[in-house]
Formats: sequence, structure tokens, C-alpha cells
Amino acid sequence: MFQTYEEALQWIHGRLRLGIKPGLTRMHIMMEKLGFPEKKIKTIHIGGTNGKGSTVTYLRSILESAGLMVGTFTSPYIEQFNERISINGVPIADEEITKLANILFPIVEEMDKEELGGPTEFEIITAMSFYYFANVQTPDIVLYEVGLGGRFDSTNIINPLLSIITSIGLDHTAILGETYGEIAFEKAGIIKENTPIIAAVKQEEAKDVIVRRAQEENAPYYLLGKHFELENYQSNEDGESFTFKTAATKLTNLQIGMLGEHQVENASLAVMAALLLKEELCLSEEHIQKGLLHARWTGRLDVLSKHPYVLVDGAHNQEGIEALVEVLESRYKDKKKSILFAALSDKKTDKMIGQLDKAAADITFTSFDFPRAATGEALYTDSHHPNKSFTNDWKKAITDKLEAMNESEMLVITGSLYFLSNVLAFFKEQNLGEK
Repeated sequence: MFQTYEEALQWIHGRLRLGIKPGLTRMHIMMEKLGFPEKKIKTIHIGGTNGKGSTVTYLRSILESAGLMVGTFTSPYIEQFNERISINGVPIADEEITKLANILFPIVEEMDKEELGGPTEFEIITAMSFYYFANVQTPDIVLYEVGLGGRFDSTNIINPLLSIITSIGLDHTAILGETYGEIAFEKAGIIKENTPIIAAVKQEEAKDVIVRRAQEENAPYYLLGKHFELENYQSNEDGESFTFKTAATKLTNLQIGMLGEHQVENASLAVMAALLLKEELCLSEEHIQKGLLHARWTGRLDVLSKHPYVLVDGAHNQEGIEALVEVLESRYKDKKKSILFAALSDKKTDKMIGQLDKAAADITFTSFDFPRAATGEALYTDSHHPNKSFTNDWKKAITDKLEAMNESEMLVITGSLYFLSNVLAFFKEQNLGEK
């Protein structure tokens, strides 16, 4: 058994050696041995390629504005592992992680001896969250973010009040499929019988898959652009504003503090969810307005400093990079942009880098301490920018750039969320930049 948090964390991370093992059987075994905690909590399920974390944040903030105690299960973490299991945005304590690991350890040991094999890291963390929210702290509602795909994701054993699919993009294609339709099929696996599904999917083939699945499950469905719409979208100095409209409701001058039109779409999913749950959770239009305004999500188009200007964004796939570039071109067209980029080696980075090349005055590629991190040199070869470079020392690259920048320049740090986690910790440790 584990005496310290560090021992517990080492054991959990040690399960990474098992990789990804699709399927829900191991989760069902753990749930049975734990007394079916997943059946004791009220949940909302959020899947999709991009925008899951932001949508969770908007919805959590709306629910908190109504005075509710809101649990969240998210991945990956940005600043500390404990973030993955949080209540009202506060990560659970180290001691609680240790206790949960000790509860799961004998179950996992027993499963390791069986033919099916033991659970993966993500399955263990998911099981820990179910036990925690059911038996340790009991929030009014828990928002569960899908880890990968949907159909076989370890979170997909819940029966939620409603489900959300944010978007479909060509990410994790080796696991989820090569086309939008194939990936949509996996994401649509979270749609449950008679359970509302909300989606902001753009591609017609993906929409068709989601609608077909919803109809098969007799699930009411609500699509952005059809059943709810956005109007009067405007950018302002502190964020974005928009009007949200359905056949029966119109909410005007909604404000968000996160940047980009894609964030307006994510916010609209949270608004639609809040309207569908209005009676059950006692939500008002005031809760929606207040919640959206106060929602913040670290590492997503996050301004770390204004003097010099530093923007970080966890854009780790093609669609994420496109959204970042759109914001850079619309909001920061007068600034000279230096970009620092790092990615995982299992990502298709050529098109991502092609987009960044267009937006950058200069671009630097780097690596970081992570088993699947791509080398800076490998990323460099995908770039055709006339002013490109690579380095193994991203910390020096940042401090050198900050010292040399003037008011007409900005530094954009982007790529893997695991990289962003390191960058944010570095800025905090070194007290770099100023707001």
C-alpha cells in the first residue's frame, strides 16, 4: 500500500506502459468491485475532438453561478495531476489521491492476474473519480470529459442527463479512423437511449452519423446552426460577445472572456445544455450570463503577459492550429509574431506547421521531456518558413526572446498540452512577464 502521494502517483503513471486498451469490460469489473459508484452520481458527458475542456469550463461556471457544487473529470492536466478530479475548479488533495490509489490497488493487482489483464492508467484514474464523487465528496452534478473517442472510452459507462459532442477533427486517426464519418461514429458512441445530445459538428458526413445514431437511440438532438444559432458575434478587448437564439429563446449580449470565434461556439453548447437542464437544476438566464463571463480555461489562448506580449495555446491538432491562426490574424494583425512550437511524435504535424508558417514572422521548433515528444529537428524539417530554427533548450529560447522583444512583437507558444504544462510551470517559477 502507498504511504505517500509520490508513491501513489508513481504507481498510477506506471500503468502507462499498458498503453491504450479500448473496451469497457475492465471498467465494468472495477465498478462492480467498488459497488457501482457510477450509478450514484448525476452526470453530463462531453466528447469531441476540440473544445471539450472549454465547454466543460463554461458549463461548470454556469452551474457554479447557480450555487451548485460541480465535480469535473478532465484530461490531460495543465499544471498538476490532481486537476483531473476537481470540485468547483479546485483539484482534490494529495492525500485523497493516495487514499483512492490504496482503494484501487488490490483490485488492480487481482485483475492483473486474469486473462483480460489489468486496467490502464486512464481507466484507473476514471475509476478513482467515480469512487470519489460517489463516496468521498458528493457534488450536485459531475461533468465527465471523454479521454479518447467515445464509444470505448472508459468514461462511457455513465448514464448522463445529457451528452455533448463539441466538434469532429482528424485527430488520433490511427485509433479512431481516417475519415470524419469514421471518427464521428466513435464520438457518437456516447449517445444514450432517450438522452439529449447537443453537437457543434460542422462536416455533413459527421453530422449525418450523429443524427443517425441519435435517431437509433431515440435521443433528442440539438445541432448548432439548426436548432440553436449564434448572431451578432463581435470581438472586443476583453473577449467576445454574441446573441444565442433558439425557436423559443433569445439571449442577447452574452459575453465571454476567452478569445476566438470557436470559443463562442463552445460557449453556445454550454448555454444549450443549461437551457435543457433549466428546470432540473434551477438555472436562470442570469446564471448563464454570469457563468459565461467568469469562465476561464488555463492554456487556451491564454495571455500570460502583456509587456512583453505572450500568448499560449494548447493547439495540438490541425483544427486547433487553424483556430489559433484565425485569432492571430484577426486580433493581432499589427503584431510581429514569433512562434515556439512543440508536439508529440504521433501527431500529423505537417499541415499544422504549414498553418503556423503563414502566421509567423519567425518560428522555432523544440522538444520537451516526455516519452512521445517529437524532436525539434524533426518538426523543423516540416517547415518551409524562411526564418525557422530549432533548439533543445526551450527555456533559453523563451527567456532570450522575452529580453529582445519590443511592443510591436508578440511571442506565441503552442502545441502539445503536455508542453504547455511545462511552459506554464516555468513562467510561474521564474515569475516571467507581467500582465
